[in-house]
Amino acid sequence: MTQIPSPAEQDNVASSAAFQESAFTSAAAANPNGRSFLEKALSFDHGRIRHKLIPWAMKGGLALLDQGVFAGSNFVMSILLARWLPPEQYGAYAVAFAVFLFLLNFHQALLLEPMLVFGSAVYRNSLRGYMKALLIIHFCMSLFMSLGLCIAAAVAFKMGKGYGLPGALFGIAVAAPTVLLFWLTKRTFYLKLSPAPSAAAAVLYCILTMGGLALVYRQMHHLSPLSAFLLMAFGGLGSSLVLLWYLRSRLSSTQADPTVLDTWRRHWRYGRWALGANAMMWVPINAFYPILSRFSGMAQAGELKALMNFAAPMLQACAAIHSLMLPYAARVLEQRGSSGISVVLRRMTLLCVAFAIPYWIVLLLFRGPAFHALYSGRYSEVAYLLPIVALASIAGSAFFGPSIVLRSLESPASIFAAVSVSSGISIALGIPLTRVWGVGGAVWSIAISEGLAFAAAIVLLRRKARSLQPSSPALITAPVGE
Repeated sequence: MTQIPSPAEQDNVASSAAFQESAFTSAAAANPNGRSFLEKALSFDHGRIRHKLIPWAMKGGLALLDQGVFAGSNFVMSILLARWLPPEQYGAYAVAFAVFLFLLNFHQALLLEPMLVFGSAVYRNSLRGYMKALLIIHFCMSLFMSLGLCIAAAVAFKMGKGYGLPGALFGIAVAAPTVLLFWLTKRTFYLKLSPAPSAAAAVLYCILTMGGLALVYRQMHHLSPLSAFLLMAFGGLGSSLVLLWYLRSRLSSTQADPTVLDTWRRHWRYGRWALGANAMMWVPINAFYPILSRFSGMAQAGELKALMNFAAPMLQACAAIHSLMLPYAARVLEQRGSSGISVVLRRMTLLCVAFAIPYWIVLLLFRGPAFHALYSGRYSEVAYLLPIVALASIAGSAFFGPSIVLRSLESPASIFAAVSVSSGISIALGIPLTRVWGVGGAVWSIAISEGLAFAAAIVLLRRKARSLQPSSPALITAPVGE
């Protein structure tokens, strides 16, 4: 209930307001320029704030919904597999999913990231032809991916690798082309900062995969790594076809369409460094699944996956921010040049960290009930490592800030250098630590790698800023506030 001030309190408020007005008037009389300065400092253009803030808040919310629904579907599937499968089979799923993430990073480096940079600038007036060229490139890449995965599945089967690993690799051979096509079509809408259709397609993907999951479980009362990846393939294909039909009537070109060869050359010049950077970014977390399975067995790989599932929501939230903010950052830096680097860096870093810290505070307070609710009493023996996972996740979220700025400056080589140093140190320390301490050694190695990557990216961005303005003082300061 709202309290009504007493008459005495109202008199005090009125007296205070009168005193402030008198003081302000006196200051203005003493200094004619003082009033305009104070008014400018203390006043707000509410209409301008609403005009800018509300659309960005809606777009940001839709981007988070898009990423959250898509990742949430796969997250639910991963949790159900952790509850229903033996630890060894869940470890096989974790190893296979790590392979899928490597392919996603490969595809992202050569298609998705250059698309967000070039599609919002160089090719913004020929998007229809640009999209056709990207689809052809995607089809060729998918053939090589699927062929390689089928060979890997056959080799694993011949070697007698159990726990469902051959079937999981075959499932990725089917799922990777369709899911990556889904990502490619979704990203097209971010070129125009319009994530609403992409979010709707993510909801469709969720319906298809979760509906298929319910049907398979009702008929078979069992899930396997193979069936999980086939469900992902079904959802990715159905959602991609809907988006392609939607884009067919809405993409237009006012300039000559780029050729496939020209598009590939431009993407390769940008993406060859991003490819190395993404491969190195894959290493700190995902490389430890096969390392653990080699030293300690598939069951401990499953334990690591159970821990890292808690970090997945923050990773997906930062990926959503990355998808939305990369075209924005590229445009701001194109318009303002090096003078906009410091502002964009602080905003992007604080935006990513602002999601991570509250999430981990709540989760760490209730980690016991969280493990019980998600895994039905399983994997509680590694719950003590969750604070280390939280440190790694927060450092990884902060890394997205300088990463967005460096990619906007078309400097993926700097990101490659940063993550190469951190990943190299992580593997050098992680292999002996994992061999001695198992899951604990792997988690500590991941946390060290994420912290080093953030520090190295900040240092390299400072150098990049100085190279853009040699005669100016350092542009970048630590991203702790504006």
